[in-house]
Amino acid sequence: MKRDGDNINWGIIGCGNVTELKSGPAFNKVPGSSLLAVMRRDREKLLDYAQRHRVPKTYVSADELIGDPEIDAIYVATPPGSHREYALKIASANKHCCLEKPMALNFAECEEIAAAFAGKDAQLFVAYYRRSLPRFNQVKAWIDGGKIGDIRHINWSYARAPSAADLSPEYDWRTDPAVSGGGHFVDLACHGLDLFMHLAGDIREAKGIAVNQQNLYDAEDAVSACWVFDSGATGAGFWNFGASEYRDEVMIYGSRGTIRFSVFADEPLLLDAGDATETVEIAHPENIQYFHIENMVEHLRGNSRHPVAGAEGAKASRVMDQILAGLQ
Repeated sequence: MKRDGDNINWGIIGCGNVTELKSGPAFNKVPGSSLLAVMRRDREKLLDYAQRHRVPKTYVSADELIGDPEIDAIYVATPPGSHREYALKIASANKHCCLEKPMALNFAECEEIAAAFAGKDAQLFVAYYRRSLPRFNQVKAWIDGGKIGDIRHINWSYARAPSAADLSPEYDWRTDPAVSGGGHFVDLACHGLDLFMHLAGDIREAKGIAVNQQNLYDAEDAVSACWVFDSGATGAGFWNFGASEYRDEVMIYGSRGTIRFSVFADEPLLLDAGDATETVEIAHPENIQYFHIENMVEHLRGNSRHPVAGAEGAKASRVMDQILAGLQ
C-alpha cells in the first residue's frame, strides 16, 4: 500500500475511445494520482493521444509498460478478450490492476484472474464505476436507510434501436463473442447487474433466454432473464437491441415504497415512500470514472476499500454466464 503522501503512477494499456473522456483525464485530476504512460499498438494514434493528454511516456508494447519500474498501477482498457492475458502479466509483475468491464470473457477467466492476485500486495479492481457515482450512492442511501422497507423485486427494462455500427457491414468487436464475450447485452447489462448486487446483495441464481432476432451479427440481440438475490428478493429484466424506441428504466419495489431510476440516462431519481415522495437530480461528473478512480487511489493508500475490489468484479460475469447458458 502507498502512504498517504505518495503519488500513484498509472499506465493505460489500450488508450482508445473509453479513455478519451470517461476515464483517462481523471487519472491526472484525482489528488495523488498521475497518468505516467500509455500503450497502443498504432504508434501514430498513440503519440496523438499522449500529446493531447500530456502523458510523458508512450509504449507500443504492453510488456514494456508493465515492466516500467515507475508504474505502480495499470488500467487495462482493451476489449475483454485480452483482459486475462494482460491481468496475469500484471499480477506476475506484482502491480495493481484495474480491468475495464466486463472483467473477462467469462466467469472461468474471471476466477483465474482473481486467483492470480489473491494473497498479493498488488490489488485488483474492475471498472464498474456506477458503484462509486453519487447518483447511485443516493439510491443506496435510501435503501440502507429503510425508505422503501425490504426489497421485494428489481425490474430493469432496456431497449434501443440498432446502431449505425450494427447496420454496417464493417467489423465491430463489440458484437464478436470471441472478443467481447457476447453482444451489447454483455457490454451493457453487466453495469446494471453489478449495480443491483451493490444495492441488494449477491444474486444467488439467474436464468435467461437469449436469441438473435435481427441476424445483424453473431451475438445475441434480445435477452430476457430472471434471478433471485441471497435475501430472497427477486429480479427480472429484458434487453432488446432491435426496438423502435429507447427505454432504460429500473424499478425497485420495496415492502413500503418504490425507487425508479435509469442505469445509463441522466434522469432524475424518484422515491415513492407512501406518504413521502422525493425527486433528486444528480448529474454525472465530466469524467464519469472520476469517483471510481478516486476510490482506487484511496484504497491503495489504505484509507478505504474500493467497492469493486478483488473477486467482487467477477460476480456480474457469473450471472451473465447463467443468463446466456441457453443461448439459441
